[in-house]
Amino acid sequence: MPTTPEMIANYACEVGENPLWNTLDNHVYWLDIPKGTIFRFDPATAVHEVFYRGAVMGGFTFQADGALLVFGVGGKIQRLQDGQLTTLYDALPGEEGNRFNDVSADPAGRVLCGTMPYGEGSAFGSLYLLELDGTIRKLRDQIRLSNGMGFSPDLKTLYHVDSLNYTITQFAYDRVSGDIAEPRPFATLPAEIGFPDGMTVDAEGFIWLAVWDGSRLIRYDPQGKIERQIMFPVKKVSSLTFAGDDYADIYATSAGGEKPEENGALAGALFRLRLGIRGKPEYFSRVRL
Repeated sequence: MPTTPEMIANYACEVGENPLWNTLDNHVYWLDIPKGTIFRFDPATAVHEVFYRGAVMGGFTFQADGALLVFGVGGKIQRLQDGQLTTLYDALPGEEGNRFNDVSADPAGRVLCGTMPYGEGSAFGSLYLLELDGTIRKLRDQIRLSNGMGFSPDLKTLYHVDSLNYTITQFAYDRVSGDIAEPRPFATLPAEIGFPDGMTVDAEGFIWLAVWDGSRLIRYDPQGKIERQIMFPVKKVSSLTFAGDDYADIYATSAGGEKPEENGALAGALFRLRLGIRGKPEYFSRVRL
């Protein structure tokens, strides 16, 4: 397995995002946000394919029962199972000019879901918590562009990216209630490097950040110091996840496939690398519809 990025599948995604390992079928899934298309890749056979085509979506989670929750425009949240959609929320108040951007299931099966401005008339997004019973509540507002999230191994800290503030913020996280509190700066990315985008946390508690317009992944130690940087042959590295039986395969998405002359010939591709560093499992959502 290469220690430098290897191109796995190239659908020239405009905004490739949300890579996620599904332990129910041992596939890596990811999406192209504006095209509303979800892809999947089987590492055992090296076969990749389109899994679903729909409307614009900002993220998805895997439900424990095998369905997906998909998060769209204006606060729309739907359940996708066997190609059929069931709507939980058609819209959310105040989200008319926004769309969901990045979502993450928590250890209890709730979903943290952030929004961002999308179109005219909106300047800020918010961070919500979708509860197990399907109700939803706002945790934070005045977020310029809500992006990647991840939990520390001890589940006491939630990390959250605001791309347009160039920040990763850490919150005290209450596993029982899902509440977050005590926001503290974790890291600020210099604007000349790029925009902080998707993120995850590995088994050692190090934070991995994808850098949009920065052609790289950054690994931070738990104190916020840069431990390493991994360069990619594309400009817009958008997110990453750990996958495989040992969670030692890193899959990273990229964007900008509509302009390869600006963003790199492989812009919009899915990449893989293996560095001898293990991740940890992500969580299933368990929201009842």
